[in-house]
Amino acid sequence: MTTIQPVNADTLAKAASLIQAGRLVAFPTETVYGLGADATNEKAVAAIYEAKGRPVFNPLIIHVARTTDILTYVEWNDRARRLAKIFWPGPLTFVLRRAKDSPISQLASGGLDTIAIRCPNHAVAHDLIDLSGRPIAAPSANASGKLSPTLAEHVLDSLGDKVDMILDGGATQVGVESTVLDLTSDVPTILRPGGVTKESLSALLGEVHEACGLDGSPKSPGMLSSHYAPRLPIRLNVLTATEDEAFVTFGPDLFIEGGAYRINLSPRGNLIEAAANLFSMLRIVDSEPYKGIAVMPIPNEGLGAAINDRLHRAAMPRG
Repeated sequence: MTTIQPVNADTLAKAASLIQAGRLVAFPTETVYGLGADATNEKAVAAIYEAKGRPVFNPLIIHVARTTDILTYVEWNDRARRLAKIFWPGPLTFVLRRAKDSPISQLASGGLDTIAIRCPNHAVAHDLIDLSGRPIAAPSANASGKLSPTLAEHVLDSLGDKVDMILDGGATQVGVESTVLDLTSDVPTILRPGGVTKESLSALLGEVHEACGLDGSPKSPGMLSSHYAPRLPIRLNVLTATEDEAFVTFGPDLFIEGGAYRINLSPRGNLIEAAANLFSMLRIVDSEPYKGIAVMPIPNEGLGAAINDRLHRAAMPRG
């Protein structure tokens, strides 16, 4: 049974060991409580989506303890550097290009080539990141669609035993999520308003846009944008593949036929494992010499609904 734990050296050490083991830990930040897992562990990240009942693979914010920690995760730039000097640690998340060979989970970034990242302004969060030796992926620690938690008790009420440990750091200070700022385009764009205002950002950057359109799947938490689209056409819910298609299967594939190559999201039929493998396996088959990608049916329950959502988006006709 999950219980709320006071913050001390022993509970922090235990929480860090849970993160290292791919488990889930709720912890305080200055904004709201986060549901944390090792951001480099695909299965741990999949467990976040499972625990929250998140309906789509909305990219997660990656939390680091200091600016120097992120150079292997994202492509740092001058605008991010200037803003970090003023607003980090604090409630400002940058969306930046994924660094080459970045160890951050593909699932954590929704299969996109961008990563949402921030440095929280909370001693418990810093200690947990440092002790675990991992960047921590952490959306708000509540069931999807419910109010964000500002007390440890809120986490327990919302998630219960779906989280392995809850660290009690008292009430959060800001009480709303971080501002998400896209720094990958010519003009910085606020994808989600939050703890840092547009006026504060404009004073330093000049022109700052606010996103207002929804045209696909999430580019960052709280915002819909362009989705990962494989180069090859995709056929869904099939049991037979052609001789020039790569075949993405699920569970014991005893009744399927064909395919130039087969790759199984989860031979055991485990949806958490399938979610963890989804983006990396799609990228493997999205290449020559195949002419298309066939995907067998995925159960449309639990994480299966999120997997199917992403597959349907990936299969959308592209103009």
